[in-house]
Amino acid sequence: MQGEGSGLVSAGEQVEGLLRELAPQVLGFLARRHGQFDLCEDAVQEALLAAATQWPADGVPANPRGWLITVATRKLTDQFRSESARRRREDSVAAMAGADELVAPGADQDQPPESDDTLTLLFLCCHPAVTPASQVALTLRAVGGLTTAEIAKAFMVPEATMAPRISRAKRSIKAAGSRFVLPPEEERADRLRVVLQVLYLIFNEGYTASSGAELQRVELTAEAIRLTRMLHQLLPDEGEVAGLLALMLLTDARRAARTKPDGSLIPIDEQDRSLWLREPIEEGAALILRTLAQGEVGSYQLQAAIAAVHSEAPSAEETDWEQILALYQLLEKVAPNPMVTLNRAIALAQVDGPAAGLELLGTLDGDNRMTDNHRLDAVRAHLLERLGKLTEAREHYLAAARRTTSLPEQRYLTAKAAQIAESS
Repeated sequence: MQGEGSGLVSAGEQVEGLLRELAPQVLGFLARRHGQFDLCEDAVQEALLAAATQWPADGVPANPRGWLITVATRKLTDQFRSESARRRREDSVAAMAGADELVAPGADQDQPPESDDTLTLLFLCCHPAVTPASQVALTLRAVGGLTTAEIAKAFMVPEATMAPRISRAKRSIKAAGSRFVLPPEEERADRLRVVLQVLYLIFNEGYTASSGAELQRVELTAEAIRLTRMLHQLLPDEGEVAGLLALMLLTDARRAARTKPDGSLIPIDEQDRSLWLREPIEEGAALILRTLAQGEVGSYQLQAAIAAVHSEAPSAEETDWEQILALYQLLEKVAPNPMVTLNRAIALAQVDGPAAGLELLGTLDGDNRMTDNHRLDAVRAHLLERLGKLTEAREHYLAAARRTTSLPEQRYLTAKAAQIAESS
């Protein structure tokens, strides 16, 4: 039952939320029973579109999952029939489309999906045969229930660009001979690592958009959190899954304080912390506290712990930078990469001064992975400014502004350079 305030949520929005919840269940049901993931996924998308059109006007059926399964099964049957008139294919259709499946079961008869269907879908969408960009797109479509048009809009590319990307991903999975089953036990840890990377990519693209006029794309961060929460429910004992969920909650809680009314960027040390959302902060902090006590610690757990330290500080001045620095040092041992080193340099500068931070940044100058990353120039500019080396700082702010494709970040960095020029 909805509360009195639910009248503010439109019928269309309620349907959209329900369809996103049901999408992986219906696709999992069809793919597990019939195989042919690519055809099942197309059929489910058609069923979702039909529901999105009919349900807001006609009302949600008593058994929405059964309705979707019935429509998707019919669509799937039609696809098989249209592909070939040969008897072998017709026999296959007749065998797969039993009479019991062409009638939606009653609400009291509908069984919940097997618990591993969504997990299997995530593993399948993040198959190593698929490129990272296509893994993200396919995950959002197959597991998130987003249409191709919605995914294209979120990533600011034409639908005509996104549709072939999703099609290629499905062809790659089919060519690899993948079946709708969980990967063997010896492969699951590596595949889960890829799933977590994909979910984190979706979140990061929503939290700090890589391009465009908006700093944040709320629909992507919300979807990443929803999918990660779903994964945590399926794998409650996986520390890194819990760590990633905690990291997302703690980070997203700062969303309202990150921009001014005109959309311009506000760095964390200048944010109004009264705007930080306490509920996700408390949930994320409690989650990471439980997780850290359970055993081996991974990179997402450590990043969540760092986010929790930031969230606990009443002000920027009261941030426990020594604890953050220690966590970054540990993170660099667990998952060494240049972005971790860059963030450690920021923490080191807070503890030992900007000169120490700059010295550590110097170790990244020869790293090809940072060649086009604007953050190296941006952090160097900030530390040079703190040292009073304003001319150099301005040059690096401008260099960072040229490298970023995010307009809010570009405006912020250009404004910093202009402020230095005015004060010089």
